[in-house]
Amino acid sequence: MTQKILFFLIALWTALTLNFLIPRLMPGDPAERIMSRIAGEASPSAVEALRIAIGIEKDKSLIVQYLEYIKNSFTGNFGISYVYYPVLVRDVLKSSLPWTIGLVGISTAISFLIGTWLGAIAGYKRDKPVGVALTMVSLMIKAFPYFWLSMMFLYLFGYVLKWFPLSNAYSTKEFLSGWSFVLSVVYHAILPGTTLVVGSIGSWILTMRNNIVSVLAEDYILLAEAKGLSQQEILANYAMKNAILPSVTAFGLSLGFVVSGALLTEIVFSYPGVGYQLYRAAVSQDYPLIQAIFFFISLSVLSANLLMDFVYMFLDPRTRG
Repeated sequence: MTQKILFFLIALWTALTLNFLIPRLMPGDPAERIMSRIAGEASPSAVEALRIAIGIEKDKSLIVQYLEYIKNSFTGNFGISYVYYPVLVRDVLKSSLPWTIGLVGISTAISFLIGTWLGAIAGYKRDKPVGVALTMVSLMIKAFPYFWLSMMFLYLFGYVLKWFPLSNAYSTKEFLSGWSFVLSVVYHAILPGTTLVVGSIGSWILTMRNNIVSVLAEDYILLAEAKGLSQQEILANYAMKNAILPSVTAFGLSLGFVVSGALLTEIVFSYPGVGYQLYRAAVSQDYPLIQAIFFFISLSVLSANLLMDFVYMFLDPRTRG
């Protein structure tokens, strides 16, 4: 346990250090870019004033900047966003993080539950038509790129059939509150959420199918069949308990990546989540926002990895040694 926590701290420190160094190795001055975007040609005094306003202090040494960066990362002081100037980065994240966690988190959980259940059936009935059909469909779905699937869903169900809205996370045409706002959020999330579930369910089905096929070849499964247990009892009490362990690990890591959002899906649906903000920050070279998003992605992935190590130790006693 101590070794796992030590690895977590070293990996987090490495991620923080790279997150600090990479933007500073990139050429150009953010203040000059903002001024050229806002006012075209700007005087040196105006650029210097903006440089002070957004917190760029060139007179400080790299070590001092690094120590302040570490302190600010853990106190939530990520500076001012260049894209949404003068809005603070933490305020941008506060407004976008709930949308991503709600959409991507729920979609990931639904995809995992349905995919694992269908994968168990596909593996247990691998020689039957239903097992072959599930495997073929999973392979076909897995080959679809996310952005292509998003655009097809948007075109068919949003533009042609007009069943769902084309963009945004809720209706902006009228003032909504209470349950009407909640229903509007759910209505707008159906299409991007369905895209995420359909796009990822193939991987869960194939992973669980392969695990079940491997477990069914074990001797204790043959013993259970020899004892006359029903197929449902063997699948539920013996096969799935052991086959689901790798899927649980993959699910934990997927939860860690929830914070990063579904970048392409959020861009296609103009969904105001973290992935969409990361795209805007990268296009506009908004380094404080990029650093803050990468910090939370690193922290969430490493935390999920550490948590799944403990969960795995609880589920599989063989890993406790």
